[in-house]
Amino acid sequence: MAKPMVRVALILVLAAGLSACASTGHVPQPFPRPGGAGPAPASIPAGGSKPPVTAAPDAYGITGTALNLRGTPYRNGGSDPSGFDCSGFVWYVFAQHGVKMPRTVSEQARAGKRVNGVEPGDLVFFNTSGSGASHVGIAIGGDEFIHAPSSNGEVRVERLGAGYWSSRFVGARRVL
Repeated sequence: MAKPMVRVALILVLAAGLSACASTGHVPQPFPRPGGAGPAPASIPAGGSKPPVTAAPDAYGITGTALNLRGTPYRNGGSDPSGFDCSGFVWYVFAQHGVKMPRTVSEQARAGKRVNGVEPGDLVFFNTSGSGASHVGIAIGGDEFIHAPSSNGEVRVERLGAGYWSSRFVGARRVL
């Protein structure tokens, strides 16, 4: 019984994705690749001198890039796929989409605008050291966020509602 349901869900997801691209005429660009290589460069249209305009960064792209980095090791001061600290992870993910971010947690905690409701792509901040925001992650939707924690040493997804994180949550900011 489960296999037919999975097939139906897969067909619906594929159909929705294909119809969205077909209705807008937009040709999706590939996600940035870990290792610093960004999306494939846009080609110059025939007879033109400028590449086509690309869409502004969106939460879907930001969260997709972040999720593709799951399992990357934690490295104090790290800001590339060989290892990340929390703010280096945020800095790197947003940079892959052309969004300039400050490098430290305290600076990131002042970026964008404060929001009450957390949405995918928002920065989420936690007090893990006893004084203000000392840890940052990226909301991915629902009750989840992705971050580079020093404990267990790798980029991973966790629940905002988990006891440890909910008791240390200090706020969210929207930069997109």
